[in-house]
Amino acid sequence: MSRPLTGKVVIATHNAGKLAEMRELLAPFGVQAVSAGELGLPEPEETGTMFAENAAIKAHAAAEATGLPAFADDSGLCVDALDGAPGIFSARWAGPTKDFSGAMARIFSELDRRGAQDRRAHFVSALVLAWPDGHTELFEGRVFGDLVEPRGSAGFGYDPIFRPEGHDRTFGEMSAEEKHGVDWQRGQGLSHRARAFVELSRACLAPRA
Repeated sequence: MSRPLTGKVVIATHNAGKLAEMRELLAPFGVQAVSAGELGLPEPEETGTMFAENAAIKAHAAAEATGLPAFADDSGLCVDALDGAPGIFSARWAGPTKDFSGAMARIFSELDRRGAQDRRAHFVSALVLAWPDGHTELFEGRVFGDLVEPRGSAGFGYDPIFRPEGHDRTFGEMSAEEKHGVDWQRGQGLSHRARAFVELSRACLAPRA
C-alpha cells in the first residue's frame, strides 16, 4: 500500500538539472526538498542492471544516511538501433567530466558505424521513493521520439538531440515548463520524469488545492 509523503524529503541526486526539475515538480505540494549533494552525501556505486535498481540504490542510501524519506531518479536515453544503448549507462557515456556533447557525438558515430537509418529512441525515468524503514515505492515514465542533430541549449544531458513524438522541437529547444510541466487537470506531462512524477503524486502526495 502506498504511503503518503509529507514534510521534508531528500532528493538523492548530485545533478543540478535533475534537482531543479524535481524541486519544481514538488513545489505545488508543499514538500520541502533538500538534495544529497547539498547535504554532502557520497554518491553510491550504481551496480544495478535496470533503471529501477539504480534508483533504489540511490534512494535507500540517502534515506538511511539522513533518516528522512528520499527519492531518486535513474533515467537514460535508449536508442532502438543501438539495442537500447546507452540506456543505464547514459551518464557514463558522458565520462567523468559529464561531456554530453561528446556522448551525443558518440551516439551518431555508433549509428553511422552500424549503417543504421533508424533514429527512433525513448527516454526512461524510474523514480524510487524510499523511507528509512525500508518501505519503497517505484514509479516509471517513458517518452518516445526520434534523434536529430543537436538543437537548443536548454535542459541538460541528451536533450538537444531528442525530439518527442508530436513535436517539432527538441527537449533542448523547450522551456523547463514545456518539458516537464504537468497539466494537472489532465494529469499529463511531456517528459519521462514528469510522467513518472505524475504517478508518484497520485500515490503518495496530497491532492493539489
